[in-house]
Amino acid sequence: MNLVKSTAVVSFFTLLSRVSGFVRDILMTRFFGASVMLGAFLVAFRIPNLLRRLFAEGSFSLAFIPVLNEVKAQKNQDVLKQFINHVFGCLLAVLLVVLAVLEIFTPGLVSIFGAGFIDQPEVFSTTVDMLRITLPYIVCISLVAFSAGILNSFGRFALSAATPILLNLSLIWALLFLRESFDMPIKALAYGVLIAGVLQLVVQIPALMRLGFLPKPVIKFHDPEVKKVMTLMLPTLLGSSVAQINMLVDTSIATMLPMEGSVVFLYLSDRLLEFPLGLFGIAISTVILPKLSLAFADLDHVDYQDTMKWAMSLAMFIALPCALGLFLLAKPVVITLFTYGEFTTQNALYVSYSLMVFMLGLPAFVANKVLLPAFYSRKDTKSPVKIALKAMLTNVVLNFVFVGVLYYLDVISLHVGLAMAGVGSAWLQCFWLYKKLRNDDVIQQPLLSWAYLFKIMAALLLMAATIFWLLSFMPEWHEIRGYQRFMNLFVIIGASAVVYFLSMWLFKGYNEIKSNHLK
Repeated sequence: MNLVKSTAVVSFFTLLSRVSGFVRDILMTRFFGASVMLGAFLVAFRIPNLLRRLFAEGSFSLAFIPVLNEVKAQKNQDVLKQFINHVFGCLLAVLLVVLAVLEIFTPGLVSIFGAGFIDQPEVFSTTVDMLRITLPYIVCISLVAFSAGILNSFGRFALSAATPILLNLSLIWALLFLRESFDMPIKALAYGVLIAGVLQLVVQIPALMRLGFLPKPVIKFHDPEVKKVMTLMLPTLLGSSVAQINMLVDTSIATMLPMEGSVVFLYLSDRLLEFPLGLFGIAISTVILPKLSLAFADLDHVDYQDTMKWAMSLAMFIALPCALGLFLLAKPVVITLFTYGEFTTQNALYVSYSLMVFMLGLPAFVANKVLLPAFYSRKDTKSPVKIALKAMLTNVVLNFVFVGVLYYLDVISLHVGLAMAGVGSAWLQCFWLYKKLRNDDVIQQPLLSWAYLFKIMAALLLMAATIFWLLSFMPEWHEIRGYQRFMNLFVIIGASAVVYFLSMWLFKGYNEIKSNHLK
């Protein structure tokens, strides 16, 4: 399996998804600004979006792929098809029950995750309506994740990586052409989510048919392999999604903050965090899980160690310059992307504050994506769950601590405290995961050498100097036209990237991410 090629494929389509996602967010803020109604949609979308993250990038894939690879390696194709049919039937049955329950208790969900809307009847009612529209997305996207698990196990990464683009295109279409069809224009976004779910599911069918594994629903919960998937999946529901659950909790608290746009500010900075995280962290995690599962099954300890070292080296090679670049360019980036129409320069400033804080945690968020597959590839689901629980509790405590401190200091942008809490819990989770893997002798030597880190730090210093030097020639960002903002930002990012990569080449820092056995 060529991990470099697979990672490149996933990263390419993830890049297209992120770019189309930014277009979507630009239109959202252009038409709705940092309004409470946009905040209401974000709350309504957070819940199905959380489950999308759990399944598409976490829990189901982490449980399903190792068992699927095991059945594929040990059994014939008829048994494999039977296993796929059983998992499909059981998953569909569970999803329909979950959907029905959530539809019934939608007002309760909004009361929990949009607590600040309770005393705003119109906003609360609109949020409930939008959540009911978006909830079926959970069923569609979970089945898409099921399809992606099958395709990824056969080395077909492109479609599953490209599928999220349809969500962004559907929401863009809804914003441009469906918005004026409703008395409450924001509801167009909810219908855009629902349409996207159907489209994302339909495009999986031809790929599965070509592979010869188009599933038929057969409900057999007593199937030993299905039980194995469920046993692995239940704990990973928490272990693989700490960041997303924390963000949902943060969103709920943000609805209660005095500043009206807090939900939107936190959302946009999180979206910018997700760009490098999704582009590289999740891509690397996606492609190393099958590799680690096979290495563990074959008892190939050398391959296992080398895969982990390669993954972490590549992750930090990308994550650290992204974190530094977005930290230093937070305000220009936010103004360039979002300060149009109803979204003001002051709004952009508030977003840049939380973005800078998130960048301090980006390396930890990415490292967690690399470390978690080391547990799931060995079917160890208990350890990451225990660590995840500690991280979640820490995040909740830190939320109140940091927001309380900022409130005491008369800081207006209290949402920054929520970002600080998320970063703190991410670093603690990273430390606990790595320590556990070292103690269990899963990681037998450091994943990053001091020499390699020194080379990256030296390259980052040169990159930072380049950014500061170029910024000194630039006018105030909010005073220039949109196309000039993009051009100037392109020059700064391009030049600093060239300096970083050239420095790493001169320092011979690429040696850590070159390994013949991975080809």
